[in-house]
Amino acid sequence: MTRIRPFRAGDEPALADICLKTADAGADATGILDDDDLWAEIFVLPYAARHPELAFVVEAEDGRVVGYIVGAPDSSAFEDWFRAEWWPRHAEQWPEPAPAPEPAAEAEASRQDGILRYAYGRRGGSQPYGDAYPAHLHIDLLPEVQGRGLGRLLIATLADTLRAQGVTGLHLVASADNAGAIAFYPRVGFTPLPSDDGVQAFGMRLG
Repeated sequence: MTRIRPFRAGDEPALADICLKTADAGADATGILDDDDLWAEIFVLPYAARHPELAFVVEAEDGRVVGYIVGAPDSSAFEDWFRAEWWPRHAEQWPEPAPAPEPAAEAEASRQDGILRYAYGRRGGSQPYGDAYPAHLHIDLLPEVQGRGLGRLLIATLADTLRAQGVTGLHLVASADNAGAIAFYPRVGFTPLPSDDGVQAFGMRLG
């Protein structure tokens, strides 16, 4: 029986694989970047390392991990930790790229460089909705288990855990190209928030 369980040490390779297989606006991102490992080192593994108590996985009947949710209860503190402790260990493998090109040349820029600029630019207080919705999450499910209500259960599990910790709000940011995600989050209690170009942010009150 497919079930949701807490993350445990040893799940990291499965989390990294799921992240890669869903990173391109919900589609498989294999081969899009020069290094496939980059996705997980930014978007899932630091969360499992920093807040394993807020990481939950979907385990299939055959024991495979096929989905996850990870979160941080205090986004500002998490971003400062990412900048000071997590990301510096990767600086030699993935050096900081040159500044972003002029808008006219941006379409020709490396997608990997853009993601690296995001990683190097992360810092506490950078999200305008962090005060009202201090926690944030990342959630991914492999296509084989989508549409079964597991995403709703993962979000409810994380939200209940955050409430028990006294956290008052939760947010996430989805790619504007991910139509499925944009339609899904309002159905599970999130409200659209003012967002930058190319993304859509959502918030949920937990109080």
